[in-house]
This record gives sequence, C-alpha cells and structure tokens, in this order.
Amino acid sequence: MSTPCQHFNQIHTRDANTNGCEECLKIGSRWVHLRVCMVCGHVGCCDQSPNRHATKHFHETNHAMMRSGEPGETWGWCYIDRKMFDPI
Repeated sequence: MSTPCQHFNQIHTRDANTNGCEECLKIGSRWVHLRVCMVCGHVGCCDQSPNRHATKHFHETNHAMMRSGEPGETWGWCYIDRKMFDPI
C-alpha cells in the first residue's frame, strides 16, 4: 500500500453509526458493500452500489477518510489524496 496521506488527523472515529447504508435504509434501497466515514461514522454504500452514498457523503461534507465496512477488511481510503491505507 502507499504511504499515509496528510489527512490522518481528520480521523475521529472508527465506529459505524448504523449496520447498513444510512440513506439506503431510509429509502428502502440496496447496496453492494459498505464504507464508513472515519470523521463522523456515517455509513454509505460503495461506488458499485446503485446510489454511491459513501462518495456522495464525501462530496457533501469533505470528510476525506473512510474505511471498508465489510467484515474482515482492514483497508481505508482518502478521497482527497486518492490513496489507500492498510491496516487502519
């Protein structure tokens, strides 16, 4: 994996707010994989999901740091620097 980005100081939580995509749960939609914002804990669906709520959350909030919300996965992503990091 690449070297850490400059946005690690934005990380405030690793805990997810919900067990599913927050917006999809509200509208009754489905998702493929989950992503957790490491700034606020928002759970959104991945870009392979129909609604792409994790990326929409980044564009709305500028919260750069997210991690996989999938069991057993330990990787994270910085939207601004477009860098992966592992382990979290």
